[in-house]
Amino acid sequence: MFNKKTIHDIAVKDKRVLVRVDFNVPIKDGKVADDTRIQAALPTIKYLVGEGASLILCSHLGRPKDGPDPAFSLKPVADYLGDLVDSKVSFVEDCIGPKAKEAVDILKPKEILVLENTRFHSGEKKNDPEMAKELASYADVFVNDAFGSAHRAHASTVGVAEYIPAVAGLLLEKEIEYLDQAIEKPKKPFVAILGGAKVSDKINVIKNLLTKADTVLIGGGMANTFFKAQGYPVADSLVEDEVLEIAKELVEAGGLKLRLPVDVVIADGFSDDASKKVMWVGPVPEGWRILDIGPETIENFCKVISSAGTVVWNGPMGVFEMPNFAVGTFAIAKAVADSGAISIIGGGDSASAINKSGLADKISHISTGGGASLEMLEGIQLPGLVALQDK
Repeated sequence: MFNKKTIHDIAVKDKRVLVRVDFNVPIKDGKVADDTRIQAALPTIKYLVGEGASLILCSHLGRPKDGPDPAFSLKPVADYLGDLVDSKVSFVEDCIGPKAKEAVDILKPKEILVLENTRFHSGEKKNDPEMAKELASYADVFVNDAFGSAHRAHASTVGVAEYIPAVAGLLLEKEIEYLDQAIEKPKKPFVAILGGAKVSDKINVIKNLLTKADTVLIGGGMANTFFKAQGYPVADSLVEDEVLEIAKELVEAGGLKLRLPVDVVIADGFSDDASKKVMWVGPVPEGWRILDIGPETIENFCKVISSAGTVVWNGPMGVFEMPNFAVGTFAIAKAVADSGAISIIGGGDSASAINKSGLADKISHISTGGGASLEMLEGIQLPGLVALQDK
């Protein structure tokens, strides 16, 4: 049950509303290359405009190093948004300071103003009260709809909520409800699939899921660390030596619940043209590396997935950006899509893989936030959510 106030609980007619959106989208040649996160924000934006509010949208984009950098400007995103909505959309090249204030002052009801990248100011990541106060001064109400940034205690996600009433947007509500239900009240059997490069990012996620899921399937680069922890040399494969001991403990704690690949696809180089072969899990020959799960593992994992009631998937099974090593990831994507289970894909590469496979419409929920969904799977409370008003 979502226990925070949402945009349905407040009156916004003729009010200024500051909305923290997640417009952290890929920009290529000055154009938006993937609009998934922009599309995800539209229900909240259109609802607020329809209710007669004037909207001030703020977001970060990328990781600019020091101050403003044209490569990380939100201007292309503002232009793109202008084509998706009926409202007038304007852009201002700062998020605080006189230019921003001037642009806010002339904003009319039902118009939208996109502020420049919040991370152009160091106060954003430090959750600087002065920056938060200035952002809050633009509006009567704050709406957080940026699930992808809800795990960050920044000025534009948490700080502003200190100064004006703060509620959740529709996307944030939907994300939390799906993930919360999957973890706390899953339809059984509950199967978690974890992949991607690093075990270190997911140690606490695995620990938490071993207490809740019926089966935890492990693939991707992170499986290599488990193999090495079991005493198999992995040659040139990606491995995290610093967490071998923890990987060993997880295998012991997981027992029959934790399932690792039984066979893998290895290659003699990190490229799509490399020679490849399938081998049973064991010592990897010198000069070779593991880049995907093997056919027997695919069959085993798909069998588990086919009888699931709930599936949560975070992280690909191999180097899916290379067609020769994408077989495992796409097979798992198809199994999840065909399972009929409540299926939740946790952002980032897994979401990209599902979109590439053309199966996105068969998934119950594709999360817009990789890091935030991982923290929820870990059982951590998200600061951006905690800061909002309770119902």
